[in-house]
Amino acid sequence: MIEIRDLTKTFEEHLVLNGVNLTINKGETMVIIGRSGCGKSVLLKHLIGLMKPDRGEVRIDGLDVTGLSGAELDAVRLKMGMLFQGAALFDSMTVEDNVGFALREHARMEQPAIAQRVTECLSLVGLSGVGDLRPSELSGGMRKRVGLARAIANNPELILYDEPTTGIDPIMGDIINDLIIALRDRLKMTSVVVTHDMRSAYKVADRMAMLYNGTIIEVGTPEQIRQSSNPVVQQFIKGEAAGPIQEGMPDRRILSQWRWRPKPTITRGSA
Repeated sequence: MIEIRDLTKTFEEHLVLNGVNLTINKGETMVIIGRSGCGKSVLLKHLIGLMKPDRGEVRIDGLDVTGLSGAELDAVRLKMGMLFQGAALFDSMTVEDNVGFALREHARMEQPAIAQRVTECLSLVGLSGVGDLRPSELSGGMRKRVGLARAIANNPELILYDEPTTGIDPIMGDIINDLIIALRDRLKMTSVVVTHDMRSAYKVADRMAMLYNGTIIEVGTPEQIRQSSNPVVQQFIKGEAAGPIQEGMPDRRILSQWRWRPKPTITRGSA
């Protein structure tokens, strides 16, 4: 469904994406892993057309979206849903208005039909009965699920997840993982999940791709990634400080000399 070819993006003099190539099949969940700040979210924004590359193509169902703008790009985006990292809900709107936003803006549906669809989507993510609440009245996990309900409201063919388990507790994170799997199985959507949460990645992925130094260095099933012989992949998935990824490592010479010393106690009457 998606073909990414030689995708390159630079911000000022910082090369973020350096000739990314990746194919994502229809109906599969592709998980893109990598360190914070490695360009995973930038890659997602190119898929949905929020950014334009310096070079390369993003083909969705054969159509290169990098050259589209205006109505053509809007038509492609209607096939997509996106769960943003912070859910990105409109604080001034109720949950019901948030979930139905795209339907009111783009779909030719009467209000009763929109209300019914919103109810269905909230039910799918386990949030029946919260339509009248505002985002400020919801927990972090509930906001994520409202964002997911909004992402699927227009029956997209492709859904993008930007760090879906970040900022929520492990139990709620697993609930989100189960929802991603259930939506793939029930609605047959193609999914792209960006995360550095390896527990989540292993659970939801059909295939995984690791982004490092601006390129995809490994693609495979979760088991193939676990068994990878690439030392960079192994260091990342095991979460080890020592290895070929050395950026930001502390100076061990300083650590070996450093000793904790208690602060001096100042008593009354002392100078």
